[in-house]
Amino acid sequence: MSDRMMIGNLFPGKIHPAALHNERKTAQAQHHPPPGTFQELLNENLLKISNHAAKRLQQRGIELKGDQLEQIQSAVDRAAAKGSKESLILMKDMALIVNIPNRTVVTAMDGKAMKDNVFTQIDSAVIIS
Repeated sequence: MSDRMMIGNLFPGKIHPAALHNERKTAQAQHHPPPGTFQELLNENLLKISNHAAKRLQQRGIELKGDQLEQIQSAVDRAAAKGSKESLILMKDMALIVNIPNRTVVTAMDGKAMKDNVFTQIDSAVIIS
């Protein structure tokens, strides 16, 4: 042991305050996010389509294009900002029921299926023009 011991001191060398040490760790943690964060963030922000909704889209001949998906994602973002849980998203010729916290399309219908239909168990509606 090469540290110098002084009479009357319990610890060799200088003692650094714990608060200073914790501040350094906190600052380092803020600059380096934990691994996997980007992938988790990406997965949270992607719109998912349930098996049921995929079947309905196929049965009714509805094809979602890139710009429509962007509009739907924007509508989901707006509904989430308002605290919605289950939302009806109305577009020109289709309607989608979306679980907002999971960002999942639960079911889909075209204009014919929407006619004279009652939508239940939703807490919001977003109209995309």
